[in-house]
Amino acid sequence: MSDNRIRTSVRGMRGYVPGEQTRDPKILKLNTNENPYPPSPLVGKVLCDLSADSLRLYPDPICRDLREMLAGLHGCSPDQILVGNGSDEVLALCLRAFVERDADVGFFTPSYSLYPVLAAIEDLSTYEVPLTPDFGWVDPDSQRASLFFITNPNAPTSLQFHRNEVEAFCRKASGVVVLDEAYVDFAPEHGMDLALTLPNVVVTRSLSKSYSLAGIRLGYVVGPQPLIEAMYKIKDSYNVNGVSQMVAQAAVQDRTYFTAMLDQVLATRERVTASLQAMEFQVAKSATNFLWVRPRGLPSVELFERLREADILTRYFPGTVTGDHLRVTVGTDAQMDRLLDVIQTIVAK
Repeated sequence: MSDNRIRTSVRGMRGYVPGEQTRDPKILKLNTNENPYPPSPLVGKVLCDLSADSLRLYPDPICRDLREMLAGLHGCSPDQILVGNGSDEVLALCLRAFVERDADVGFFTPSYSLYPVLAAIEDLSTYEVPLTPDFGWVDPDSQRASLFFITNPNAPTSLQFHRNEVEAFCRKASGVVVLDEAYVDFAPEHGMDLALTLPNVVVTRSLSKSYSLAGIRLGYVVGPQPLIEAMYKIKDSYNVNGVSQMVAQAAVQDRTYFTAMLDQVLATRERVTASLQAMEFQVAKSATNFLWVRPRGLPSVELFERLREADILTRYFPGTVTGDHLRVTVGTDAQMDRLLDVIQTIVAK
């Protein structure tokens, strides 16, 4: 039943649908791209040393200490960084700061399904660019959109677009290009230097995946100072809580643990890819912490349901473009062995 008190754009839109969450400990969650390993031990120390009395105080509204640490990591000024309540908040700020009401928001399809939702919230038109049949790059119209999102590596396909293609588009685009690099720590290339050298490019990053910190909801954006200043004007006053800021600093400074954990995820990713290919499954060349898999011998939706019956959650995206595939998060070696054993049993029947 429609309620005229709700804004028209909100009444007619479809909201973002997150991956299924479960509290059942026997269910193996390979559907939300969470890191299977705990965060740095330094994170645990921060939480153990946390004073309850500190929670009565407001947090630093501009995350000074964390921004200085991130600036050192990326070789830029802290003034070129804004920290957000997850990279999703940062994406929304980009759209609100850089797109006029009569302009378009651009993105590839398939890609991150939050983009059209963000556009619909603001009642903005979209410019959707279908990828090739094998989910490869298609050169967008560089003059069409006031803001163009490029998820790289892309989700849900796990593929990374070639650096020269991305850079060429950024250089000729008339609007702002947002390089959404939520998964880039698992990839061989990145575009951070484009955000530090071009006037129309920003890069967003997340601590959810590669730092094992999905629970604190922290992301950030790096880019030209004028664009970052515009985003500061419209962000919530205290958008990142104090505990998240302290935890993030601890995780970012522990580079040894970060590298070792990444290496483990990458090794497992390659091993599982080879095992699925040995079963004659098609597996995209992943640059992420998940696999984009096309099964052999049965429809993807059937494999999705059969795995679910075996207490293993994966992610299925219905539709003519994505419906032949499953997205599977890379878990621990033991978790992935369980997955492979179940799949082997299913395909053998």
